[in-house]
Amino acid sequence: MTNPSSPTAAWRPGMPGSDNLPSGPSGRPLPPSGDGHGPQAGPPTVTIGSYPDYPSAQRVVDYLADNRFPVERTAIVGTNLTLVETVMGRLTTGRAALLGAGTGAWFGLFIGLLFGIFTAGNWLAVILVGLVIGAIWGAVFGAVAHAMTGGQRDFTSASSLRASQYAVTVDADVADQARQLLGRMHLTPTGATAR
Repeated sequence: MTNPSSPTAAWRPGMPGSDNLPSGPSGRPLPPSGDGHGPQAGPPTVTIGSYPDYPSAQRVVDYLADNRFPVERTAIVGTNLTLVETVMGRLTTGRAALLGAGTGAWFGLFIGLLFGIFTAGNWLAVILVGLVIGAIWGAVFGAVAHAMTGGQRDFTSASSLRASQYAVTVDADVADQARQLLGRMHLTPTGATAR
């Protein structure tokens, strides 16, 4: 059983000692508001169309905006999300060192520019030294970091989220206006349902 005064006990309104909480930088702490079920839901929405790709859904919202529809009351909702990791190539210690050298060179260039601003002498030499030192340290850290993985991830990749369908939703009270505008657009959605 947990004693209410122990540091691991969760605070609840009406607990003994809850009236003597110290005030913080913004004043006296107040109990949490609301019903405890998260943020309040917004107004009811209606799906005015579902599209197979994002550019089609974007075109619909752009068309609504061009026709003075209150687009701040619309949303593009991607459904059936899939994480796609595209493999870019094999990663060797040499390639990891090369990638690290590139990153380090950019950082070294930035530091060199920063120091070069405040240098009274040859500022170009300061920038070049920063670039070279950054590239060397980047290469070392890239090679060491790859070697420490022990061959567990010998490839480079880029991750992206993709949806199988994109729905355009609008607030229910402006759904008829949106449908009328879309009727003039001549773009056929794959479905229109209420949510």
